[in-house]
Amino acid sequence: MEEKLDFYSPVNLKSYNLSQSMRYELNILERMDPFTRKHSENVANLCCRICEYLRCKRSFTVYCTISGYLHDIGKIFIPREILNKPSKLTDEEFEIMKKHTTIGYDMCMKDLNLRPYAEGALNHHEALDGSGYPNGITKKDIPYVAQIIRVADEYDAIVTKRQYKTHVNISETLKELIKNARPDPKFLALDQLAKKKKDGKVNGAILKQLFKVVIDDTLYEITGVMKYVEYLKGEIKRLKTVKSYEEKAEKSNKQKTKDYYTEGMKLLLKSTDGETIENYKKILEEYEQAMEVHNDRIDKLYKEISIIKKLRV
Repeated sequence: MEEKLDFYSPVNLKSYNLSQSMRYELNILERMDPFTRKHSENVANLCCRICEYLRCKRSFTVYCTISGYLHDIGKIFIPREILNKPSKLTDEEFEIMKKHTTIGYDMCMKDLNLRPYAEGALNHHEALDGSGYPNGITKKDIPYVAQIIRVADEYDAIVTKRQYKTHVNISETLKELIKNARPDPKFLALDQLAKKKKDGKVNGAILKQLFKVVIDDTLYEITGVMKYVEYLKGEIKRLKTVKSYEEKAEKSNKQKTKDYYTEGMKLLLKSTDGETIENYKKILEEYEQAMEVHNDRIDKLYKEISIIKKLRV
């Protein structure tokens, strides 16, 4: 039994009972490739929970969550060889990829059910300093919903790209996002907008709330690991009892006593899991090693939380 971890804790998302209001929108997601669909679900989850920490109204939180689900809807019409290319896109391919924003906007505007979410689809790659796409608009013109989606989108993209299986070292991803929120303080060329220094690319206030979401998920992971450690402790205790019975049987000169302890060993061993008198010591050793690894992981996760708490946007 290994602990099972969903990288994104679903607790807050479930509290909104979104399935009713999103049935139509979720059907649209079925047309996406599995990778994009999963990414869209992750972004929606993050948007919902960022809104929670921003203390947004319930109606806006639901709106932002659905917008998060639909932000990449335009990728339905991006060629698969570009969408799923493992290496860096060429300039020409990137220009095609960027069109998913305008394609998504057009799709939403043509469908009355999707029209309210068109802004998120169009603007989630816009940057506060005007360096984004498709229109290069700046902070004052970028809808708040799109600013939230951008933070969630960039975070999940990095997490997925680096194939994180745990929140250990996740602070490195957050540090990378900070660079987008807090521009390089070095002198900028005169032909660049001076306001770039001030605005950055992503909204720092939203990014701060993402930090809180990540801490929540790290604590969620710690809880899962702790449950598995408790399971391991029980298994180790059981197999150590088996070992003590074997030692008592070996020390006894009476066959009846030997048989008694041998029978006790058989009762404690899980034959359905392939445990036998011959291999239980190896299994015990593996459990002890696993517990050491998982206790170390818990320590690292707590250290990760302390690092995140010290990060400044």
